[in-house]
Parts: sequence; structure tokens; C-alpha cells
Amino acid sequence: MNTSDTTLRIAPVTRETWSDFERLFESKGGPSYCWCMAWRKTAAESKQVTRSNLKMAIAGRVDAGVPIGLLGYVDSTPVAWCSVAPRGTHSRLVNDGSSDEDRWAVTCFFISRTHRGKGIGRRMLAAAVQHAFANGAQVVRGYPVDPDSPSYKFVGFVSMFAKVGFEECGRAGSRRHVMRLSRNDA
Repeated sequence: MNTSDTTLRIAPVTRETWSDFERLFESKGGPSYCWCMAWRKTAAESKQVTRSNLKMAIAGRVDAGVPIGLLGYVDSTPVAWCSVAPRGTHSRLVNDGSSDEDRWAVTCFFISRTHRGKGIGRRMLAAAVQHAFANGAQVVRGYPVDPDSPSYKFVGFVSMFAKVGFEECGRAGSRRHVMRLSRNDA
């Protein structure tokens, strides 16, 4: 099946879609080990790292109306996740000294194994950019890796970000690239 054969509906995670987020993360192979809290944990949350505590922490953010990301659906089944949220909600991201005001970050992807290789990641990223800009972002940053990276593959690949219009603007450690797309460039 090629990319155009997959009808993908994309929606933000909210209280109303929480059960779909839960279903995706708790599905076979799903990322319930982290609940997409790797870059979001506060110092206090870092001291209590268990699956249930991470799930409660992300649920608390959703309950408070804090944006955390987007779900991708095929039919009514959640099959994809993209973390996109205001940069300031990611306390553990690279701090380059710039203001977090009007900046959003894309930090994570998960695509169900049966739906990988169909261009869903790129479509989720494009939707994440649109979502961020629609919610006041002036700049969206991502932290992807090269395909041969031995780790951090959940952050996406440089080529995918480049296809959506991101440009490299730095490095975060030895593996992650820092890429950026501004509203003016989109």
C-alpha cells in the first residue's frame, strides 16, 4: 500500500481523545514505557519514574489543557503519534538560550508497526507544523537523527524534516540535528 492509499485523519490529544491516546500507547509495541515524557519531565517527576507515574503526568497535562501532540487515525483506529507542543513545556530539551515564546517543538513519533513505511510520519509532521502555527507558533523546531543513528530514532529523520521544509540550524549532542521552520518560511 502506498502513501496515497492510506486515509489518515489527524486530531490533537484532548480529554475527548485521551482514550485513543491511551489505546495507542498501550497497544502491542506502543511506547507506554515513556508516555512521551522524556523531554517533559520536571525535576520532581524525574525522581518518580514508573510507567504509571509517567502516564499520570501526561494525563495531568492533558486535563489542564496543555497541548501535547497529535494522533493519526486510519478509520477509527489510532495508528500514529506526533509530539508537538510549546517549547516551554519540554523542560529537558536543548536550551540554546533563545526565548521559548512563540516556539513549538516536535520531539517524538510513534507509528504502529503495521502502518510504517507509508509516509505517515511525514504527514504527521506536516500536520504538526500546521497545528503549531494555528496555535500561535512562529517557529517550530525538531531534533531528528540520521537513519543510521544507533539511538533516538523516535525523534524522526533529517530527510523527513527537510521534505516538510525544515532547515538545519545546529546540533544537539553527537546524534541529533536541530532543525527549524519559521512561519515566514512555510
